Amino acid sequence: MLLLALVGPGLLHIAISGGPMTSAGEVWGWVGTGLMAASGLLHAFIYAGLLAVFGASLRAGREPLVTALSRRMSGAVSAERAAYTRGVTWAWCAFFAGQIVTSLALFLLAPRPVWLFFVNLLNVPLLALMFIAEHTVRPFLLKNAPRYSVADVRRFIAYIKEGLAGARNG
Repeated sequence: MLLLALVGPGLLHIAISGGPMTSAGEVWGWVGTGLMAASGLLHAFIYAGLLAVFGASLRAGREPLVTALSRRMSGAVSAERAAYTRGVTWAWCAFFAGQIVTSLALFLLAPRPVWLFFVNLLNVPLLALMFIAEHTVRPFLLKNAPRYSVADVRRFIAYIKEGLAGARNG
């Protein structure tokens, strides 16, 4: 995909202008455009994929993803916790959709450096902020909110890795 992002703009230039690029600056301009497109597409595909996975788990008759993860971490899930984790799954869906919509709006309306800053640099801090926000509101919305240790988090990460490996191999 990266090769297509790098080569694609050059092929488009040849098709539109009828000839190859003539200067090194022109070549690097198209390479930069290709890298920028690859960065934006990766961001969009990741968040669209996460939105699809989390959203699909909210369909009737399915267990919301965050509920399933909570059950995996703590065993039985009370009705109160099931309702809460369903809401958290919805919150993550809103976050993922917000990432996609904001990225598209910035791409279309803002200067490119602003969009690139959002896609490449704000991505991880915004994810961390979402985790922190959920962790902060949990005790206010859920009686006897679970508290996880570092060992629990490691176990959780191992569970996710196992699930991803099984999905790739299965």
